[in-house]
Amino acid sequence: MKKIIFFCLVLLGTGNLFAQENTQEQDESRLDFTANIQNNHLWRGLIITDKPVVMGNLSYALDKDKKWKVGIWGASALTDDKDGTHYKEINYYVQYSDGRFYIGLWDLFNSRNINTEIASDDIFHYSNRRTAHIIDLRTNYSFGPSFPINIEADIMLYGGANAGEVILEPDGSYKKNRYSTYVQASYPVIKDKKVNLDAFVGAGFALNDKRFLYGNGENSFDIVNVGIKASKSIKITEHYSLPVSMMAMWNPSNKFARIQLAATVF
Repeated sequence: MKKIIFFCLVLLGTGNLFAQENTQEQDESRLDFTANIQNNHLWRGLIITDKPVVMGNLSYALDKDKKWKVGIWGASALTDDKDGTHYKEINYYVQYSDGRFYIGLWDLFNSRNINTEIASDDIFHYSNRRTAHIIDLRTNYSFGPSFPINIEADIMLYGGANAGEVILEPDGSYKKNRYSTYVQASYPVIKDKKVNLDAFVGAGFALNDKRFLYGNGENSFDIVNVGIKASKSIKITEHYSLPVSMMAMWNPSNKFARIQLAATVF
């Protein structure tokens, strides 16, 4: 009888050891994915779609410290827009982050309402004159607790024919890209509380032209994104909390405003 009890204890201990090892392996996994649901999709002061959207992000860390990552980000609207088009997007990226500094190179492809007379709707088409892809360089820097301002700067390096980023010669050949640029400063007005609040202001301009993507086309530099964002976590169960946020955004250049409600499901 004692032998049986001892054998059972050994089995339980071994099982617990494997469980701990599996948990540790799971915690250290380089592969991860998340999912969000939002009532709309707002981006750099632009309204990508006013319809509810589901978003997913799949990433893989290239190093054990998870500073270098590659990934796929995608989104799809749950219903069609009024004009009958349906928002769908798939992006690929490689990025580096050390906590305070971030730099990433993104390949953006939004298949909604592509004008095929201007751009190709073929996801594998990358010609400088006709591609609907946008190669987007993203940078971000947080100064730290003593000066808690976050600065973002993003430049469209290539593509974007359907977004008006590509300028053609009179004969239809490629002339240049506008290199539309977006810069934003954000500040944590309230942090480490039940509800946190951030304020932000963003501006747009082009490096290679007087017009740029985010504005109304009348000014070479304009404020395009002003707003506040409140966030908190709602406790669902003992082991699961749901991060939610509410954002109010105004675009002074294009003269519109929106409210966004979002939740990170997992």
